[in-house]
Amino acid sequence: MTINRDQNKPNPTLARVAKELAEPRMAKSARIAELKQDASRVAVEPSMSMPGTVDKIIVSSRLGQPEKVQIGVDGAEAGYRDLRIENILVDEHGDDVSLKNGAPIEITITAHPKKQ
Repeated sequence: MTINRDQNKPNPTLARVAKELAEPRMAKSARIAELKQDASRVAVEPSMSMPGTVDKIIVSSRLGQPEKVQIGVDGAEAGYRDLRIENILVDEHGDDVSLKNGAPIEITITAHPKKQ
């Protein structure tokens, strides 16, 4: 089976390739350095958010130790669904808050770039 193309019609794919080949080649490290020098760009750390639920409150057996909460992460693999953190949180006004059993939460994981 052959496909007849209109020879007078420009091919957009070839035009994109020709435009890309016309630009000077640059190493990846040089592209990264160029992006870092651009003052208009705002560096945003890579992050991911996922929903979860407070499964249970774990009271500390030692006096003076904070209680912990076990959080079930929705969408995580079987061995990694449960997180345990201290139940000492601060809201946007600086007030101390604590999580309650069954509370829906959102977990955000942020990757900090390593410094060289």
